[in-house]
Amino acid sequence: MLKIALPNKGRLSEEVRELFNDAGLEVKVRGERALTASLGGEFEAIFVRAQDIPEFVADGAADAGVTGWDLVCESGRELVQLMDLEFGRCRLVVAAREESGIEKLEDVKDGVRVASSFTRLTAEFFTKRGQQVTVVPVSGATEIAPHLGIADIIVDLTSTGSTLKMNGLREVGTVVQSSARLIARKDHAPEASAKLEELTQALSSVLAARGKRYLMANVPRRVLPGVREVLPGLNGPTVVDVQGGDFVAVHAVVPAKSIYRTIAALKNLGCEGILVTRIERLMP
Repeated sequence: MLKIALPNKGRLSEEVRELFNDAGLEVKVRGERALTASLGGEFEAIFVRAQDIPEFVADGAADAGVTGWDLVCESGRELVQLMDLEFGRCRLVVAAREESGIEKLEDVKDGVRVASSFTRLTAEFFTKRGQQVTVVPVSGATEIAPHLGIADIIVDLTSTGSTLKMNGLREVGTVVQSSARLIARKDHAPEASAKLEELTQALSSVLAARGKRYLMANVPRRVLPGVREVLPGLNGPTVVDVQGGDFVAVHAVVPAKSIYRTIAALKNLGCEGILVTRIERLMP
């Protein structure tokens, strides 16, 4: 049974558990403080800190893991991305005080002190740019560093940028774009490849279904050309003849965010018996 390293706490942990549950890999723990769990009887989960997951996977303690791409890059370990889970999106950015006069990366002068908990990524980023800076390691509250004179600028994570603005900081560059990723070793055992491919497909099918709805409607045959424009679906709507009538049954997958307007357009075309349901999985 393959071991999958998962975050043990926080928002990322909650979203990961929800995804696995929706994929039919229910997280069954023996208690609140359990360090391991069954994933639908197909895999074994081990719960560790998100920042430790790249090390666990790289060292073979786990066959795969889920953590932020920023943490994978910071670890410097040889790992492969199996898939982007599309949540936990954030950016590792360079930021400076509003009154610092630094408005772009080119304004960062040699010798500047940069505070960050991402010391490896920070050093590599400025080295590649040919800028000589001094990296100041911090473990938390990075935004306060420029105000205390600990550093001139910072490199920190942000999702909306609101916390930086609240603390009088301006974004001047992006180091890396991040989100939750399913990762594995480059040299994982051949027998693990098939199981990891199955896992990837299961999780992908859940993600593909999110934000989609399955719509069915009885459509007058004469307005079918207009309905095809309203319901493009994945490869166009599925049309099924209804015996003994002037109607056909149309089925299609549609974006949830536009379902209100879609229904209104179908009603205006004379469609009846419109039914909309959620989709648990979608295999393209």
